[in-house]
Amino acid sequence: MKALNNIIEKAKKLDSKIVLCEGDDKRILIAAAQAQQGGIAKVVLVGEREKLQLAADEAKVQLDDFEVIEPQSSPLTASLSELYFALREKKGITPKQALQETLKPLNFANLMVAKGLADGSVAGAVHTTKDVVRSAIQIIGLDGTSTIVSSFFLMMLCQPFHTLKGGLIFSDCGLVIDPSDEELASIAIAAAKNAETLLMEEPKVAMLSFSTSGSAEHESVSKVVRASQRVKQQLPDIAIDEDIQLDAAIVADIAKKKLPNSNVKGKSNVLIFPNLEAGNICYKLAERVGGAVAIGPLLQGLAKPANDLSRGCSVDDIVNVIAVTVVQKEINSSVGYSNAREL
Repeated sequence: MKALNNIIEKAKKLDSKIVLCEGDDKRILIAAAQAQQGGIAKVVLVGEREKLQLAADEAKVQLDDFEVIEPQSSPLTASLSELYFALREKKGITPKQALQETLKPLNFANLMVAKGLADGSVAGAVHTTKDVVRSAIQIIGLDGTSTIVSSFFLMMLCQPFHTLKGGLIFSDCGLVIDPSDEELASIAIAAAKNAETLLMEEPKVAMLSFSTSGSAEHESVSKVVRASQRVKQQLPDIAIDEDIQLDAAIVADIAKKKLPNSNVKGKSNVLIFPNLEAGNICYKLAERVGGAVAIGPLLQGLAKPANDLSRGCSVDDIVNVIAVTVVQKEINSSVGYSNAREL
């Protein structure tokens, strides 16, 4: 998988620190050891040392190879608790409650990222997506260009039978159920940035629909068109096709027939779905029937990298997400910071 190998090699050059808060799961520890030994990232483990040690013994991993932080006794806790209180004071939280929340490993890890003590966080092998996303939004916040946190899958098509080869970005397939045109535009812009950084290619965006260039009339089509126009306003030089069907988005010959003036000419590497139903169904179809490798769901729109894992994730999945998280810091270093934490 060339695209994934490129991400891993790029991560190795960035000298990054990633914090993990679920080290009492042996999959996390084995993946952490592989990522650190492979030079992908330095790993910080947040949690109770006794529990981490038990998991490390089971996983046959040397816990002393990692920086281990226990929130209950860490000298960082006081300053991170002050940061949490500052972020959530307007929501009515008290200093005592802020301390209690800071002691939770998931929040502690994201506070480290927010304070610049780590480059990104990865969680979700134990925590639910809801908890992972809420913590990231409340503590890390949105970047200066996004109006919403959304998700994407990095889809790898590398088998001999794949006529379309390489990496694709599918978004949103995991979070936003029915985005407005403004939210859909934000999703597309974030996904394009991920394509540029992770695929290391010029983003070519297809705003998917059951219509191609006005071949059908419906509010859902109009939403996609409005979203596309918003993207063009913010990124006037981007290659993007509005309201395009999937076949015209990825097959050059069909694009010539259906959309002769196409900007992406059937060579899209960013597929934006009009709603979660379409995105979720399509990525699973591509994975289960089409033989694609799906990495994700990964988060986008945050001020600094924080990513979610499936609770059924494998060790390889975790290593890959750590690598993606490292490389994503390049995106976040180029955009502004927002204090919008609505949850």
